[in-house]
Amino acid sequence: MSVRRALALAACGLAGGSVLLSAVVVGKQPARGGGDSEPRPGGSAVPSAAPPGLLLLPPTASCPPTAGWIERPAGTGSYWDSNWDRRLGDLASADRFILMLSASETAKPRACDKCREQAELTGRRLASLGLKFDQIIHSSMTRATETTEIISKHLPGVKKISTDLLREGAPIEPDPPVSHWKPEAVQYYEDGARIEAAFRNFIHRADAKQEEDSYEIFVCHANVIRYIVCRALQFPPEGWLRLSLNNGSITHLVIRPNGRVALRTLGDTGFMPPDKITRT
Repeated sequence: MSVRRALALAACGLAGGSVLLSAVVVGKQPARGGGDSEPRPGGSAVPSAAPPGLLLLPPTASCPPTAGWIERPAGTGSYWDSNWDRRLGDLASADRFILMLSASETAKPRACDKCREQAELTGRRLASLGLKFDQIIHSSMTRATETTEIISKHLPGVKKISTDLLREGAPIEPDPPVSHWKPEAVQYYEDGARIEAAFRNFIHRADAKQEEDSYEIFVCHANVIRYIVCRALQFPPEGWLRLSLNNGSITHLVIRPNGRVALRTLGDTGFMPPDKITRT
């Protein structure tokens, strides 16, 4: 009697049900008779028996269906939608560098001392990068406005724009759900549409008329940033609560002219002393 030694487990992809691994190595398998292959309905063939030591896994069709929010480009064989921002034909030539800051912790109506220190440290970090920032777009909430005022002292001359779209909220019901945070359904309904609007308005490839790379700062909130990261990377947005961000942290996205998106940093606070790091 042989002892199975499974060296890998196959799983279906979270986005689209793609099979990550197609087989697992097992112990010696008994020989099987029959032909070399059997035809599929489309005319292709699949092995009728696994080679010794190879255990075939269920076909992709047995995996969960693609999540409804994903629009898989027809005929590409890929789950990446190159026209995710509906700007594929704009012939952009510049990169957009998006730096999203999680607003410093606010324990009182006016920012506390530690919160100001967090914002000061974040402002110094941004200044030390030596980048020419084009603008700071910030949430209209008090803690984001105060954080913006503090960091802007380290970035003189950079214009500031306030928007209600980036206010904190409940973007979408998280999966898996959590017991300690349960907004009402109406909050998801109202906040979700607004935060999705923020993503569509601010996160996209450069316009065709933009000739130089741009560096933009967005001062907002952890829920908003985590949702935007999931949407920009075309990950299931319901997974946003699985990510964690510190107050005053920097998350860095890059959007290329061809629509490709890369996450350079997520929630970076390596520039802060450990005793200044907080999470809410």
